[in-house]
Amino acid sequence: KSNFMRAFCVLNICHLAFGSIEQIPSPGEFAGRHWERAPLLVRRGDPGYYAGLFSTADFDAILRSGEVQFGTHLDVTSYAEGVRETHNPVGRALPAVVWDFYQNGCSLRLLNPQAFSATVWHLLSVLQEYFGSMAGANTYLTPPGTQGFAPHYDDIEAFVLQLEGKKHWRVYSPRTDTEVLPQFSSANLTQAELGKPVLEVVLEAGDLLYFPRGFIHQGDCLPDAHSLHITVSSYQRNSWGDLLEKLLPAALQMALEEDVEYRQGLPIGYLGYMGVANSDAADACRTAFVEKLQRLPSRFFMTVSPPVLTQSEKQLSVYGFPAQWQDGSPRNVDILITKDTEVRLLRHGIIRLCNEEAGVMLYYTTENSRVYHKEEPKYLEIDPEYTDSIEFLLSSYPNHVTVDTLPCGTLDDKISLATLLFEKGILTTKKPLVQV
Repeated sequence: KSNFMRAFCVLNICHLAFGSIEQIPSPGEFAGRHWERAPLLVRRGDPGYYAGLFSTADFDAILRSGEVQFGTHLDVTSYAEGVRETHNPVGRALPAVVWDFYQNGCSLRLLNPQAFSATVWHLLSVLQEYFGSMAGANTYLTPPGTQGFAPHYDDIEAFVLQLEGKKHWRVYSPRTDTEVLPQFSSANLTQAELGKPVLEVVLEAGDLLYFPRGFIHQGDCLPDAHSLHITVSSYQRNSWGDLLEKLLPAALQMALEEDVEYRQGLPIGYLGYMGVANSDAADACRTAFVEKLQRLPSRFFMTVSPPVLTQSEKQLSVYGFPAQWQDGSPRNVDILITKDTEVRLLRHGIIRLCNEEAGVMLYYTTENSRVYHKEEPKYLEIDPEYTDSIEFLLSSYPNHVTVDTLPCGTLDDKISLATLLFEKGILTTKKPLVQV
């Protein structure tokens, strides 16, 4: 998808989830003026705009669940007199300890809130489908009159959603060309290293602030109010360079294995006419070498969150299949798919088909963890003859197709493939397989 479409999608997701987008610029304006270029401030004038997404009450309930560990799920931080510190104890983040830190002026950063909050998970799941890239999040709770982090820039496109209270933000342009759209986040910066901010604003509940990766930023609380915000992130290591870094070694290895031309030795004496020292020389051998190098030119699959299913999607997938123990024995166990069963992919972006040394692998996200990179990608090794059927399902989405139209082998092969994909949550049916 183009940057235009990504911008259109992310803005419309906010609309779908939370209401009006009247003050947001058009997709074309966002893509042309802001995406990867410049900050954007959206004033809502509605403190309840993000109601239901996440709150301090949700934060407290998560602490009381007993699952939050310092360092793993929660960071306690402070920034005062130019010094940034982390104050994480070891072990469980007990509410009494956490709120004592907060009362003493420390900020609280909850990492991967989607692992604890269904509403945040839902938002990120929808966003990543439209971005075509992993979407992540952190929540930040900051006491009045304090700052939790030093100035820095990040390696992500950042959308700051102000949930409660207010926060004073300063955003600065990249200082050099090498800091434009960086691959990695910066170290903590000092105030002396900063120039004049390109944007200085107080975000109030309901407001949104976007800034691209590489833009230095810092936020501090005013004396009269706390701040709770969530930063939604995307496009971490999702550049052309990152793609080629993964793709080229795999493609080159495949070429070496399949094409003898790649295994032929370099021309005898090529160092005599190649290199910078010979760049201005008109030499037929050099010309032929460069032409061949230009002529000779695996998979890239991000682990992302599993899709969030609507109730109707569950009823039409394996996740709502009514198998259960009843009256002394299992009931509704058999998945009866026939040639006339109408099926489609659960979502377009949940699978990647890859040719690898071990065989044809179908990677899928339906069983991924809600915590980014917590687990290895899930995959199925499939028969190469099923490749056309997988591509057929991809090209047919979002329309349903009957199983007998899958372009592979016998009818038994078609039913077997459809059943396997249904059992992995990859396919849904147009009608429930079992009427309950």
